[in-house]
Amino acid sequence: MRLAVPGPRDLLSVLERGAASVEQLLAVVPRLVALVDDAERMLVRVGVLLDDIEQTRARADAVVTRTDGLVDAVTPANDRLVALLDSLEPSLTKLQPTLQRLAETTDPHEVDAMVQLIDHLPRIADKMETDILPILDSLNSVAPDLHDLLDVSRELNDMLAQVPGISRMKKRIDRQQAEEGRG
Repeated sequence: MRLAVPGPRDLLSVLERGAASVEQLLAVVPRLVALVDDAERMLVRVGVLLDDIEQTRARADAVVTRTDGLVDAVTPANDRLVALLDSLEPSLTKLQPTLQRLAETTDPHEVDAMVQLIDHLPRIADKMETDILPILDSLNSVAPDLHDLLDVSRELNDMLAQVPGISRMKKRIDRQQAEEGRG
């Protein structure tokens, strides 16, 4: 292959074009300097942004690590709560209307009274066992005795009615009691 050797005309044409090109290049130099300055400023800002992004990523990694630990710690309790709620759901569903009515109709002073009653229950149960239940057990034997005592008091009343002067004494006593009752 043959290479063409440039002639003087070609050299002149290149020089003419070169001079115009050099003028154009020289006119672009200030713009190139401004672009390089802008690019340097942008590189500084990009570096700051990359540092901020890296710090944010590191903080996000720390949050994810803490969250993973928290999820691991809460998972057993959550599993127990789910099982408990699953087992209580039928009962709570049945009790819901009753609980709703209780919440609507219960005043705070009633709750206070109920708490006080519950506080006294051990003492009440002890008294029932030691005092009241033995008395109730003995009432079976008291009833016939009481009946006999009532019969004897009737007979005594009949006998006293037969004593002379008792009716006047009875009227005087009744009158005194009536006066004392008014006074």
